[in-house]
Amino acid sequence: MAKQNVAEQFVDILVRAGVQRLYGVVGDSLNPVVDAIRRNAAIEWIHVRHEETAAFAAGAEAQITGRLAACAGSCGPGNLHLINGLYDAHRSMAPVLALASHIPSSEIGLGYFQETHPDQLFRECSHYSEMISNPKQMPRLLQTAVQHAVGRSGVSVVTLPGDIAAQAVPDKAVEHALVTSRPTVRPGDTEIDKLVRMIDQADRVTLFCGSGTAGAHAEVMEFAERIKSPVGHALRGKEWIQYDNPYDVGMSGLLGYGAAYEATHECDLLILLGTDFPYNAFLPDDVEIAQVDVRPEHLGRRSKLDLAVWGDVRETLRCLIPRVRAKTDRKFLDRMLKKHADALEGVIKAYTRKVEKHVPLHPEYVASVLDELADDDAVFTVDTGMCNVWAARYLSPNGRRRIIGSFSHGSMANALPQAIGAQFTDRGRQVISMSGDGGFTMLMGDFLTLVQYDLPVKIVLFNNSSLSMVELEMLVAGLPSYGTTNRNPDFAAIANAAGAYGVRVEKPKQLVGALKEAFKHKGPALVDVVTDPNALSIPPKIRAEMVTGFALSTSKIVLDGGVGRMVQMARSNLRNVPRL
Repeated sequence: MAKQNVAEQFVDILVRAGVQRLYGVVGDSLNPVVDAIRRNAAIEWIHVRHEETAAFAAGAEAQITGRLAACAGSCGPGNLHLINGLYDAHRSMAPVLALASHIPSSEIGLGYFQETHPDQLFRECSHYSEMISNPKQMPRLLQTAVQHAVGRSGVSVVTLPGDIAAQAVPDKAVEHALVTSRPTVRPGDTEIDKLVRMIDQADRVTLFCGSGTAGAHAEVMEFAERIKSPVGHALRGKEWIQYDNPYDVGMSGLLGYGAAYEATHECDLLILLGTDFPYNAFLPDDVEIAQVDVRPEHLGRRSKLDLAVWGDVRETLRCLIPRVRAKTDRKFLDRMLKKHADALEGVIKAYTRKVEKHVPLHPEYVASVLDELADDDAVFTVDTGMCNVWAARYLSPNGRRRIIGSFSHGSMANALPQAIGAQFTDRGRQVISMSGDGGFTMLMGDFLTLVQYDLPVKIVLFNNSSLSMVELEMLVAGLPSYGTTNRNPDFAAIANAAGAYGVRVEKPKQLVGALKEAFKHKGPALVDVVTDPNALSIPPKIRAEMVTGFALSTSKIVLDGGVGRMVQMARSNLRNVPRL
C-alpha cells in the first residue's frame, strides 16, 4: 500500500471533523490537496470563481449547520482573496478552517514569485494561524487548528507549502479524538446571586437580546414573563427572539424601530443577553446595566457595567428563573408595548400608500411582498447597505427561517456567496439572496457558480442604480453625492444568457407574478427589480452624538420607514393591555 502524503492526511482529518466540502479556486500549490479530495468520496471540492466567495460561502454554511466548514486559496494572491470573507466569518463567530497554500518551502523569505506570508497576514481575522513547515507537525497542528475554530467559534488558518503537502506522512503519526462541538458555560454562583439581587430590587427591567440568545427563546420568554420585562433586540438577535414574543418592543440601533430605544433608557435595570451591540450611542449611561455573554472579552467593551456575567444565556436564565422573585406590576411592560405598537402604526403606511402606482417600485413594498411569499423555513442572505434596512424591518422570523448577513463586519457583496454556502447544505430548502445592485455586481462572477452546480438560489435584486447607503452618508455630512451612481445593464437578460432564469420587474403589478415564477423555477433564478433610489431609513431616536461615523447612514433626512407584518404582532400583544 502506498504511503499517505500530508495532503491526504489533511483531507482525512477535515472529514473526521465533519467537513463535507471545501470551497476554493484551484492552483498549483493547492494541487496535492485538490487531488486528495478528488479521491475521497466523503468530501467535495466546490469550484467558485473568486476566493472571497469561497470564504463567505464557508462562513454561511457554518452558521446554518453549526459545524466546521472549510475554504482554500492557492499561494499568494489566491489565499489573499480569502481575507475579507474570513474577517466576516470570524466576526460572525462562524467555525471556519481556511487552508492557505504557500510557495515552495525552500523559497520562503527570498522574494519568490507570488510570495506572501499568510501565517502572519491572517492573524487578525483568526483565533489560530500557523504554518506547516515540516510533515512531522501533522496531524497535531491541523487538529489544533480545528479545535480553535470549533472551541472558540471563529476562524483558524493553516498555511501549507505545496511541496510539503506532497511529502509522505512520517511513521507513527498520532491522531487524537477531535473536539467538534462546544460545551455550555454556567456562570459562577457569586454572579448569579448578585444578578438575582439586582433584578429583585429593580422596579423596571428591560432585556436586550443578541445572537447569543440562539436556542434560548423559551427561556427568554419565561424569564420576561416572570419579571414583566419588555424584550428588545439587536439586528443579529432578530431571528432568534422576535417571533412568538408577547414582550417584543422592537429593535434598537441604526436600523431600529418601535420602542426598544425607550425601553432600554426608561428602565431601572438593563440586562444585555448575548449581544455585542456595537453602537454605544444607543445604550443608556444612567441606568444599571448587567451583561451576560459566553465570550468574556465581550463583557463591558460597549458600555459601563454594574455586573458582568460570564456564561451561556440559556444556562444563565435557567439558573435565574427559579430564584428571582416574580413581579406582578406590568405597568412598565404595558406602557412599552403600547408605545411600540403606536410607533409601528405611525409608519405602516410608508410601504402601502399608492404602491400599485409608484414607479420605480418602493423597496419597502418589494421586501414586504417577498416576506409574504417566501417559505416558512427560507434562508435569507442579505447584502450590506439598504438591503439590511429592508430585511430588518420587513422579514418576519418564525423560529424556522434564517437571516444571514455581514452584520458585524459590514462587507459589501456578501449575500450571493453566502447564499451559495447556505444552499449547498440543503438543495431542497429555499434560499433567497436579497442583493443590492452594488453588492451583486462586485462578485457577480459567482452567479456562474449557481449555474455550474445548478443551485436553486433565488436572487431578488434591489436595483436602484446607486450605492444608496453611501449616498445618504454623504448627504448627512453635508456633501453632494459623488461616485455613487451605477450604470447598470438588464440583469435579467444577463441571467438568461448565463443559462439561469431571469425576469425584470419595472411596475408594481408585475412583482407578485415574477416572484412566484422565480420561486417555482427548479434552478437558479434572478428577479431584477427596479426600485426607487430615494427610499431611505431612519432610526427611532437620534441624538447629535449619534450622527457621527457610520451613524450618518441613517440620519434625520429620511422619510417614513415601514415595518411590514411586525405591526400585526404588536397589535396582538396589546390585546390584554389596559388603556394607558
